[in-house]
Amino acid sequence: MIENRRLAAIAGLALTLGACAGPAIPRPSTPPPALPQPATVVRPVQNNALIGNSADAIGRMFGKPRLDVTEGAGRKLQFAGSNCTLDVYFYAPRAGANPVATHVDARTPDGRNAEVNSCAQSLQR
Repeated sequence: MIENRRLAAIAGLALTLGACAGPAIPRPSTPPPALPQPATVVRPVQNNALIGNSADAIGRMFGKPRLDVTEGAGRKLQFAGSNCTLDVYFYAPRAGANPVATHVDARTPDGRNAEVNSCAQSLQR
């Protein structure tokens, strides 16, 4: 009989303490605030003669592009000759500004990287 009382007391104590424990994973009462989205600002990372020029200025240098592709906020003009292909990418440097050349890729006809300034010089009219 004493043994039954002891077991009942231990079980009652365990239930009482278990009720005080709360949830295993604390949950915040309100969701954390959303992080502010950074402003889209594209900064030139290359140093060649084409960076910073408008699409019109690039068109005057090379003539009509083989490709003129717009995707989202960006635009790509592609110029090609027998020695190389030149891709010029345009983005606005800040909201409301006119897009300028921010990146340029050059490659040989077999797909290897080419030197940008040499390729540009060979394609100029």
